[in-house]
Amino acid sequence: MKLVLTCEHGGNDIPDAYKKHFKNKANLQTHRALDLGALDLFETLEPLSDASYYSATSRMLVELNRSLHHKQLFSEFTTNLSNIEKDNIINSYYLPYRTTVENKIRDYIETNNAVLHLSIHSFTPKLNDKTRNCDIGLLFDSTKKTEQLFCKEFKGELQNQDSTLNVRFNYPYLGKADGFTTYLRTQFPTHYLGIEMEVNQKFASENHMNLRIKQSIFKTLNILKLFQHDF
Repeated sequence: MKLVLTCEHGGNDIPDAYKKHFKNKANLQTHRALDLGALDLFETLEPLSDASYYSATSRMLVELNRSLHHKQLFSEFTTNLSNIEKDNIINSYYLPYRTTVENKIRDYIETNNAVLHLSIHSFTPKLNDKTRNCDIGLLFDSTKKTEQLFCKEFKGELQNQDSTLNVRFNYPYLGKADGFTTYLRTQFPTHYLGIEMEVNQKFASENHMNLRIKQSIFKTLNILKLFQHDF
């Protein structure tokens, strides 16, 4: 099994050509602009991967984790751009990233490998005045038994590493909701496991993830890689 690691919301960069649409730079420092701490965690796990990809472009330019038809593909800062400008953004930032990842997965599967795709994200501790009761969320398609098994094993081993962690399945989002892994499941109905990992941003400081959390996740993933034949 090959491990493909991705991080779709790793940064808050805005290309020069579009900075005029983001005059209030404070918007780019919020959780809506990037997944705080996610890229740091991604870089910690990267040595375990067979292939890894991340984007440092803010999702407020274009949302890499949404389908082209999704109403939130563009943020309020870019949704009113002309169709030509939107097409340029899609062709310059969205498609190159997603196509590169998809092609790598296809290459692996076509050469008789299974693929575990782990997409690294983080979530704000409170949304709309509601506290999210979770430390780490594992998002998967509950109809996919291999994904379900992997997440069950991952949760068990992660809690062996740190019994204080509150690990939940398909929280704070559903693994079957519109997203990159959801799309890839349609392209690769077999030999593909698409898991999104969501880490609570309460563990992030200055865009770095807590060292204890990083070490626990690294150890867990490394152990499961040694027994990957179970999936």
